[in-house]
Amino acid sequence: MIRTLETVVFRSRVVILAILAVLTVWLGWYALQLKMDAGFYKQLPQGHPYIETFLQYQDRLFGANRIIVVLRNKKSDTSTIGDGKPKDDSETIFNQPFQKKLNDVTQDIFFLPGVDRRTVTSLWTPNTRILEITEDGITARDVIPGTVTPDEMSGQAINQLRNDVVKGNLVGRLVSNDFSASMVVAELLEIDPKTQQRLDYFELAAKLERDIRGKHESGNFQIHIIGFAKMIGDIADGAQSVVIFFALAFLLTVASVYYYSRSWLLTWLTVGCSLTSVIWQFGLITVLGFGLDPLAILVPFLVFAIGVSHGVQQVNLITAEVANGASGEGAARASFRGLLIPGSMALITDLVGFAVLYIISIAMIQELAITASIGVALKIITNLVMLPIVASFFKYPENFVERVNAARDARIGAIRFLGNVANPAIAFPVFIGYLVLFGIAVNESEKRHVGDLHPGAPELRQDERYNVDSRLVAQKFSVGLDLLTVIVETPPLACVNYNYMKHLNEFSWFLRNQPGVRDVQSLPFVAKQINSGWNEGNLKFRDLPRNQFALVQATSPVGTSSGLLDVDCTLLPIQVYLIDGKAETIKPVVAAVKAWIEERGHKPVLSAGTFNSDKVIPVEFLPGGRVKRESSDPTSSWTLTREQLVNLRYNAPPLGEIKPLQFRVEGFAEISADGMPKGDPIAKGTVKVNPDETGAAGVDILSNIRGTEWDNAAHFLIRDVPDGLLIRLASGNSGVAAAVNEEISKQELPTTLAVYAVIIILVFFTYWDWRATVCCCLPLTFATFFGYWFMLNTEIGLKVSTLPVMVLAVGIGVDYAFYIYNRLQYHLSVGLNVTESYKQAITETGNAVIFTAVTLAIGVSTWSFSPLKFQADMGLLLTFMFVINMLMAITALPAMAVVLETLIPRKTRPWAPPGGH
Repeated sequence: MIRTLETVVFRSRVVILAILAVLTVWLGWYALQLKMDAGFYKQLPQGHPYIETFLQYQDRLFGANRIIVVLRNKKSDTSTIGDGKPKDDSETIFNQPFQKKLNDVTQDIFFLPGVDRRTVTSLWTPNTRILEITEDGITARDVIPGTVTPDEMSGQAINQLRNDVVKGNLVGRLVSNDFSASMVVAELLEIDPKTQQRLDYFELAAKLERDIRGKHESGNFQIHIIGFAKMIGDIADGAQSVVIFFALAFLLTVASVYYYSRSWLLTWLTVGCSLTSVIWQFGLITVLGFGLDPLAILVPFLVFAIGVSHGVQQVNLITAEVANGASGEGAARASFRGLLIPGSMALITDLVGFAVLYIISIAMIQELAITASIGVALKIITNLVMLPIVASFFKYPENFVERVNAARDARIGAIRFLGNVANPAIAFPVFIGYLVLFGIAVNESEKRHVGDLHPGAPELRQDERYNVDSRLVAQKFSVGLDLLTVIVETPPLACVNYNYMKHLNEFSWFLRNQPGVRDVQSLPFVAKQINSGWNEGNLKFRDLPRNQFALVQATSPVGTSSGLLDVDCTLLPIQVYLIDGKAETIKPVVAAVKAWIEERGHKPVLSAGTFNSDKVIPVEFLPGGRVKRESSDPTSSWTLTREQLVNLRYNAPPLGEIKPLQFRVEGFAEISADGMPKGDPIAKGTVKVNPDETGAAGVDILSNIRGTEWDNAAHFLIRDVPDGLLIRLASGNSGVAAAVNEEISKQELPTTLAVYAVIIILVFFTYWDWRATVCCCLPLTFATFFGYWFMLNTEIGLKVSTLPVMVLAVGIGVDYAFYIYNRLQYHLSVGLNVTESYKQAITETGNAVIFTAVTLAIGVSTWSFSPLKFQADMGLLLTFMFVINMLMAITALPAMAVVLETLIPRKTRPWAPPGGH
């Protein structure tokens, strides 16, 4: 079959090359239109419970995608008193020039594209208010009245501002702790509500640099900007250097391939075919409507590297055939025939390795999976078909054979020495040594980190302007970008119910005392301060009043713009500010919230079904389930299908008395478009519930509504259901980061197992030998866990940018194993023992395997000098993975083969692999 395919391909080689040339021109035109593409929502793991919470409340809660601009008085750098605070007003924010500049910055931010103007907050915006204790009680007013202009900010106005900043508890929030800087905060809209166009983060980042920093940073004023939009813009700017490192790696690859092949024709053919596939890849992803994310900017080089890897194998076999006297066409045919099967297997494995990343529900990784899979799939055409076809036209000079043989003879000594690893006396100690190292690596890999290991933007180096700004904001302010919002869903008017408020107050205090938490804001905390204010500031009254009317008085001054409650008090979020955004900071706080929910969290009063396997959920989260809350009292009316009635459970209302109760049930034949019952009920009834001492009970509605009148009821309305309290994670950018980290941690094992499953299937059905499966997969497993061990020791976290590299390493590693084992089994099939077979195989393919790994490692090692920290980390990790996979293929694989042949001898010869000769 292989020879038939060979004959068809090479007889039609002119037609095939013509078609490929047209395809290259067409896709090349689209490749020129490829653009960088970034988006905040592309970073979110869709379907994760935290993200579902975030998306549900994104219009009412903020903090996940914000920008923070800090205006700082540089005079404070050189003139401070003993406690670190500036000496006089000229070195603080309390002077007219500073306030005028702050107002200008606020106005310019207000009109930036993508800014949600409702959320712009600074000392100059009307949503920054102060609650002041007076002889008449409490007055609420703007910190800077609307009647005061920037030019009038002097004298009495400045003194009033100074007092109001302290009274309004704005120190550490909008004003730095040392009074030298002030903050402007704004949320971003991913989709423009008018045009429905996605926000261009690169344009916004450029405007922040040009219209905010460039315009307002001068003299004694310095601007500091942080936020996702600025970070992704800085990454995009740094990503431009990728072109330089790509060019450097390209030149090193060209020089190395020429050194190996001793032919400029074969050199340019190898790199040309790899570049062709990259051009096709760019063109196709443009046609499909995708862009290139800055965090996935390295994918094209990885695809290029895979192409060079397979191209060198082709060059290796072509030069060997030419050296043995074959013509150019004969050598190309032999290469096509001999490498089609192992090359296809290797590329299919690479393809599956990237494709399985699609199961991770993060849009950016899914786009990466698509673009990388396209690139690898194209390698089957460019490297396994196009390369040998073009090579078949080559004529080699007479001295070419002499140059090739001289180069091969120079390398053959070292290669033959490596063949000694297949001697049983060496193979067994080598294999046992690797097993010991593997055990250590498995143990150490359990300590590896998922998520960011460094504060600020770990994708950038610590001395980059963004991280310098991030550190300054963290040092001078008590709040910043690292916000975790815990959602608390309550019955209506829970904000004036002492039991609920007391529970939230205890929860807030619990969170404030967790390691890694800088500050906590919640309605009970604010209400206690206001209650003290209504009592002349007496600290004895800084507590929650039990009287409902006093509680109304304590909470009424707090508006919905504070983000601490909604209009009917069914949403009372808790804002948790963390010291940084590192995974080791976020994870314990999230774990603390989960522990509280498990121990003291309250489930919905009536629940149906499960969520995340063990969490009961309210009916509105079920397909077809609807709920309508009554405004007059804390009850709900629930609409359910007949199937959903089976799973109903009752839990006594939280913080209340356990007592029997009954629900009114009505049956309906159909529901309206909004999911509520339509028309008059066709049947009515009641269901009694008697909870046990824990407050739990089953709700067997179907047994209580027997009767023919219920037979036609498809939907059931349950009335008078008391509402409960539900604590949910999470919003805020730290909540989003926690969701991403959990998703990667959850999906890492399934994706790796999926790749291994494909490798096992391919190897077994290609060689029909379980030994081949073990010999190819076990060294690969060694290399994978050695990679995790390496990541731990070099402080590289497993995250969106590193997970694809580890999956790629699996594909590259098995490439080496396929090429070596393919020749090993061929020699076994003709009667050689395993030791001699490996010594023959390593002399035929060892040069190419070692050369490819070293060349690619040298190329990516130059990335260590990149201004982008994540690119430098990827270069370091890829360099290690290229080398360790090569070492496993040329040492662990033969050692494993010898151990198996010795302990479990073959009874018959294996069959020759397809294409072997």
